[in-house]
This record gives sequence, structure tokens and C-alpha cells, in this order.
Amino acid sequence: MTWLSFGVFGVAVFIVGLWGLGRWRWSAKAQVLLERLEATRARAAVKRFDPGELDGLPEPVARHLRAAIPPGTPIIRAVDVTHQGSFNTSETGERWRPFTSRQHVVTRRPGFVWDARVSMAPGLAVHVHDAYVGGEGILEPALLGLFSLARLRDRGEMARGELMRFVAEAAWYPTALLPSQGLQWERIDANSARATLVDGAIRVCLSFHFGADGLLDRVRAESRGRMVGDQCIPTPWEGRMSNYQRRDGLLIPLDGEVAWLTPAGRLPYWRGTITELSYER
Repeated sequence: MTWLSFGVFGVAVFIVGLWGLGRWRWSAKAQVLLERLEATRARAAVKRFDPGELDGLPEPVARHLRAAIPPGTPIIRAVDVTHQGSFNTSETGERWRPFTSRQHVVTRRPGFVWDARVSMAPGLAVHVHDAYVGGEGILEPALLGLFSLARLRDRGEMARGELMRFVAEAAWYPTALLPSQGLQWERIDANSARATLVDGAIRVCLSFHFGADGLLDRVRAESRGRMVGDQCIPTPWEGRMSNYQRRDGLLIPLDGEVAWLTPAGRLPYWRGTITELSYER
């Protein structure tokens, strides 16, 4: 029994050490990404929101921005967001696992680093970096933060998909939706408009759809790269948002769901809630 106890203790120490090493290594990699992101910052041409900037915008866009941004609000330069929720780890069905994440966003030049921890089983987690930095799309999941499951980086289709994410999530940092911040708007109908953003060689377009209350409730891309196995398949994609509340004077959605719109039907893969948020003006 004594030798058995020593064996169990040794295994426990090894597991705890592995877990700690993984968290340390993953944090160090996140810091490298964050430093790269900070190095891409550009000076904002406009310092405060002037409601006159909304003149000529499609009416549903102008209506949303009037509600979301008080006149004179300083332009958001960066934002830190903390989420919790569930992530669907199945490519075809539903296998939801809890996650927590931290995200740092820089609005000019557009970019972000999402640092997540998805719990697969008690004591067993997959750490994920999903990022858009300097025109490069980055996706890396790693078991325990040590054993990489994929390392995907490019300045093509993946980068397009990550820049789409930046635009879709701009409801959290709504001054990024203003024309002065680089976004171009085109009317679709009375309740929707098309947004276009260009960053270097990358150009993305998404449709924004507004609810009966005048607030943004859905963003859609007709084609975004979806990883299925080791293949990137262009697939329609949408994000839904709800539970609008005031944070630091801005009206933003705290709840969201993201889904692929596959030939077999709608496949949600992310459901989350903002638990903390802080702006840099």
C-alpha cells in the first residue's frame, strides 16, 4: 500500500506539473500575439463621435448608431472582453463544452486576439488562440496548452474569415461601425445594410440586419472559410446578438450565438455572454 500511495502521489504531481507548464507556455504565446497586435496600432483620424457623421448612412444603420453611441463619445481605440459560454466541438452535430475566454481588440489597424479555454473533461482542457494580427489570420488549439492540434496561419481565406469576425463583433465596440473608422455602408432594404471593410489586400463584406427595436440583431456573411478536417470550405455564416445593455455609456449586446449555415441546416458552434468589458478611449 505504501508503494501504491507513492505511485498515486507521483502521478498526481506529474499531472499538476503538466497542467501548470501548459498554462505558463500558453500564456507566453498569448503575450507574443498581444505584443504583435499592439505594434500594429494606427492613429485615429477622429477623436470623438459627431452625430453629423451619420448623415447619408442607410437609415437602419444610422438609427442603431444613434441609440448605441451618445454624441461626443470618445472613439474606442481598444477593448478587453471576457466571455463565458459553451462551444460546439462537433463538426456535424452538437457536442457542447463550457468555455471561458479573454479577448483583446484594437480598432485601428483592425485586429484581435481571442484566448480561450474549452473544458473537455474535468482537468482536461483545450486552449485556443483565434486571432487577426497585421493582416494575418491565426488559429491554434492545443490540448492542455502543450500539445498542438492544429497550427493554421495565412493571409488569404483564413485572414478574410478573421477580419469578418472583427466586423461582426463591432457591436461590442460600436464606434468601429462609423464611416470615419473605415467602414463603408450600402443600403439593402429598410431593415438591413451591407458593410464593407478593407484592410491592406483583404476586403470583406457582411450584411447587417436590424430588429423591430432598431438595434442590430444579426450579421451574415455569404461565404466564410469553415475548417472541416484539414479542408477550408466556404460556407454561409451568421452571428446573432441580444440582451442589449449600457456599458460605459454605450448600448451593446451582451449575449451572442454564432452558426454555420450548412446544406444540412443551421449549425451553431458558439454561444456566449460578456462577463466583463473595459474600453480604451
